[in-house]
Amino acid sequence: MNLEEIKMRRPLIAGNWKMNGLTADGRALAAAVAERAKAGDPGCDVLVCPPFTLIGAVGAALTGSPVALGAQDCHAAVSGAHTGDVSAEMLKDAGCAFVIVGHSERRADHGEDDATVKAKAEAALRAGLTVIVCVGETEAERDAGKTEAVVARQVKGSLPAGATPANLVVAYEPVWAIGTGRTPTPADAQAVHARIRAELKGLIGGAADAVRLLYGGSVKPSNAKELMGQPDIDGALVGGAALKAEDFWGIVGSYA
Repeated sequence: MNLEEIKMRRPLIAGNWKMNGLTADGRALAAAVAERAKAGDPGCDVLVCPPFTLIGAVGAALTGSPVALGAQDCHAAVSGAHTGDVSAEMLKDAGCAFVIVGHSERRADHGEDDATVKAKAEAALRAGLTVIVCVGETEAERDAGKTEAVVARQVKGSLPAGATPANLVVAYEPVWAIGTGRTPTPADAQAVHARIRAELKGLIGGAADAVRLLYGGSVKPSNAKELMGQPDIDGALVGGAALKAEDFWGIVGSYA
C-alpha cells in the first residue's frame, strides 16, 4: 500500500442511531451535528444513519451542511409485497446517500446470512447508494481463534458484485464489543482490518487499497484517536456515542 492510495481513503465517521429517537430528538441531534460540521472541514466525511421514521426530519436538519444521510437497512427487492420493509430505491428517493447492511444485530436478530446481506448490498448499488457492509465475530468465535477466518468468510460471502472504492465501505464490528464498553487493542483491530483488505484484494484486486474500512464497537472519544491511527482503519461506525452530539463530534475530532 503506497502513500497515494492511503491519501485516497478520506476517513469516514458514521453514526448508527439504531432504534432510538422521536422526531424532536432526531431533529435536535442532527441540527447539533450539522452546526459543528459547518464550522470547518473536520478532516473526514461525516454520516448519520437514523431510524426510517426520522429520515425526513433528519435530512431537513442536515440541509446546507456537509453531513451525509444514510439508513440502517434495506430490502433486496425494488418493490413488492414485503410488509414492513423499505427498498434501496425508497431510501435514495428520501435523500439517503448510504445504507448499512449486514449489521450483527440484523444477522443475529433476523437470521440474515451472507447471501441475504449480499443481495441487499447489490440492491444498494443498484439504487445508487454507497453501501456499508458489516462483518464481525462473536465472543465464542474469538475465543476459539476463528476471528480472521469468520471475518474473511463474511467479506467473501457478502461483497456485492460491482463493488468499487466509490460505492463500498466495509465495517468491522466485533460482536462482543458492541455496547459492552470492551474493545480490542488497536493492534488487534488493525490485524483484522489488514485481513479484510487482503481478502478484498483477492476479490476486487488493487482497488482494495482505496476501499474505506471502518472499526465499530464501543468507540468513544477516549479511544477513537488510537484506533483511528491504525494504517488500515479509515474511520468508525459509531453506536451509542452517536446519540450525543458532543461525544460523536469528539470522535470526529480524531481527524481534526
